[in-house]
Amino acid sequence: MKNLKKISLLAFLVALVISCATMKNDANVPVSGRVESIEGGKDGYTAKITTDAKEVYFATISIVNVGGPQNYKQLKIGDVVSVKGERWKTEDENHIRVTEIVSVK
Repeated sequence: MKNLKKISLLAFLVALVISCATMKNDANVPVSGRVESIEGGKDGYTAKITTDAKEVYFATISIVNVGGPQNYKQLKIGDVVSVKGERWKTEDENHIRVTEIVSVK
C-alpha cells in the first residue's frame, strides 16, 4: 500500500511538471498577420488576425495592457500587424492578450 501511494504521488508530480512545461508562455515571440475583423469592447477591442500560416488569433488590445495611451493604436481591417503578449489556446481558438504592438503596416 505504501508503494502504491509513492508511485501515485510520483506519477502526479511527473504529470504536473510536464503540463507546466507545455504551458510555457511565448510572450517574446510576435504574432504577425493581417487584421480580418475588429470587435469593440469596454476599454479596447479584439482583432481577428490571420497569419501567413493560416492560423487565426483573437488579439485583445486595450490601453491598460499596452502600457497607456501613448502605446495604444487603433488597428483597421486590412492592416498587417505584429503583436506580442500572453498567448493561450482554447479547444479551437488561439488568443493573445497584447502587451506590445510591434508594427502596423
